[in-house]
Amino acid sequence: MEALGGEHTGERTSVRQVVTASLVGTTIEWYDFFIYGTAAALIFNQLFFPGSEPLAGTLLAFGTYAVGFAARPLGGIFCGHFGDKIGRKSMLVMTLIVMGLATFAIGLLPTYASIGVWAPLLLVALRFLQGFAVGGEWGGATLMAVEYAPPGRRGFYGAWPGMGIPAGLVLATAVFSIFQMLPEEQFLAWGWRAPFLISIVLVAVGLFIRLKIFETPAFEQARESGEVSNLPIVDVLQNYWRSILITMGAFFLLNGGFYIAITFMLTYGTQTVGVESSTMLTGVLIAACVQIVAIGFFGALSDRVGRRPVYLGGAIFLGLFSFPLFWMVNTGNAVVIWLALTIAVASLGAMYGPMGAFFSELFDTRVRYSGASLGYQLASVFAGGLAPFIGVALLSRYGYTAVALYMIGMAIVTIVAVYLATETYRRDLSGVDRDEEQQVAGDGVVSG
Repeated sequence: MEALGGEHTGERTSVRQVVTASLVGTTIEWYDFFIYGTAAALIFNQLFFPGSEPLAGTLLAFGTYAVGFAARPLGGIFCGHFGDKIGRKSMLVMTLIVMGLATFAIGLLPTYASIGVWAPLLLVALRFLQGFAVGGEWGGATLMAVEYAPPGRRGFYGAWPGMGIPAGLVLATAVFSIFQMLPEEQFLAWGWRAPFLISIVLVAVGLFIRLKIFETPAFEQARESGEVSNLPIVDVLQNYWRSILITMGAFFLLNGGFYIAITFMLTYGTQTVGVESSTMLTGVLIAACVQIVAIGFFGALSDRVGRRPVYLGGAIFLGLFSFPLFWMVNTGNAVVIWLALTIAVASLGAMYGPMGAFFSELFDTRVRYSGASLGYQLASVFAGGLAPFIGVALLSRYGYTAVALYMIGMAIVTIVAVYLATETYRRDLSGVDRDEEQQVAGDGVVSG
């Protein structure tokens, strides 16, 4: 327990090092992931699906975008299995390498004009690798932070990997915006490739930082006591399936709402409302910056009042804000659009903040990587992976009202899941006794 508590100066330093490594590495991985989303929303329909109607090309581009989400559960299962057997750190290094190489390769990929149908096929394959990598990333980065955190501070420290998501978005949007200033002909010819190629430098920095950290005390304790599971995925499916379902439901609005507010809104603002893409990208940039602060604030708040009240507050607010979000964007006024995106994305921060600790606390150490990753990544397939695609399809047939109702539907799923969960913020993560283990097997969640 002393190692977890970080009572000594050296241990507190270790917590800071781990949190820094988690934040930097997660930022880089999500930079890679979001660069693709931005390109899919704005230009991939022209480069890889020419000849299609603009809306049809966008749907095809978002279809390849969804492939990355389909691969995420596989990455979560693979990395969760080995992360629970041999440790968290090795999986974090592996995912960063896979993500970096796949993103760099997209930057070198010939377009449809050069190699025809092979271009979108190769794009799908590389997007699959991106999804596989990010599927294993979140669980490892979050567990490193949460399992190192002192008791009573897991919400705050567990929020730092979550900050890497909007930080990656800020970095991706800023870099993409810089190269989008090129004349359109140059941007379509080579400028769009630069953000992907830059990734290899960022990955090298991330690897340098991650290779310096050590395994978590909680995992080391489980390994020394012989409590490491031989088949973590089987164990978690048998004994923690209710926790997996709660994790999936809790993540539904957070994931789907994020990609509606960010990726879909880029397309909606530029193609439907007629706003300049630079205006929408600026709005995304402002919103993501605010969200970084919001995630830290709400993570810390969950250490004081509990995970569920904070998480429920964010879900209820975003559900109520679904229609105002579209009304404000429909004005076409840049300031109003920026405010709308900021409010929506900041409310997501109320869920992102406690999420890392909340999901981790639902599972025992020996299956925590597998369980948290599986619930998180399975939800991402049906939520974030399909959200932009469903949003565009609903918009083309029924208008923005249907998209707003879709967001409300996702909010209801999340509200019900979190309401059914038991509060976890006082749970001891250093181990689990047999009585508590039976409770997990029977109830699916652990009481605090």
